[in-house]
Amino acid sequence: MGAGAVDSLRATKTYHRATAVPPCVAERPAPPAARPPGTVTVVNRLRRIVSAIGVGYLIGTFPTADLVARRAAGGVDLRSAGSGNPGSANALQVLGARAGATVLAGDIGKGALACVAGAFVAGPVGAHAAGTASVIGHCYPVWNGFRGGKGVATSVGQCLATFPAYFPIDVAVAVVTAANPRWKQRAFAATGASSACWVVGGLVWWVRGRRNLWGPRPNAMLPLASAASSAVIIHRFLAARPPDPPAGQEPATI
Repeated sequence: MGAGAVDSLRATKTYHRATAVPPCVAERPAPPAARPPGTVTVVNRLRRIVSAIGVGYLIGTFPTADLVARRAAGGVDLRSAGSGNPGSANALQVLGARAGATVLAGDIGKGALACVAGAFVAGPVGAHAAGTASVIGHCYPVWNGFRGGKGVATSVGQCLATFPAYFPIDVAVAVVTAANPRWKQRAFAATGASSACWVVGGLVWWVRGRRNLWGPRPNAMLPLASAASSAVIIHRFLAARPPDPPAGQEPATI
């Protein structure tokens, strides 16, 4: 073999050694494909909404009536006194006007606070989702064996925070219905009527794009959240409704 052939063979071996892929590199799996930017945005959005729901639920479980009852009467349990409902109406009947007003303000406040916190976490959608979650938390608090109130006052706070443009109408409907003597269960009738109008009002405001004062701009979540909260309240109301009271006395509803 000539010198030229030897030099050519050596150059070929050197080239193969330089370009050969080490076994450890050749066997390494390919990295996973990166998610498209849109997918990452959707996942993060869903995470924020879920977080808003969790925050809203926890705020809704705050035991306003229990704390007021303990302080006002040294340990009275509203679940075993009066109508058995841990709400402002029962607190009014059992503990007096001051305790009833305190429970009412606290329950409305936690509904509004949940919406504000939800908006901070996930924007307008988070506000609506957290508001409904607070109603669920009030009605089914995990700390009390899921035995809570009926959620009416908490939903008032939700409406005040997310649908302030409709709030006066909602209150007027409830008052007029409750004052009608033809209803046997005026409190339940007021709850049902105001809930139905709340849902319809949310749908109208969303479709027509009406202004909503300080609340979030109306979108599809407005009627959906109001419908969800109303369904929880009506279900809780029917499940926990006590027997018909004596004539002239209304059952506690909130």
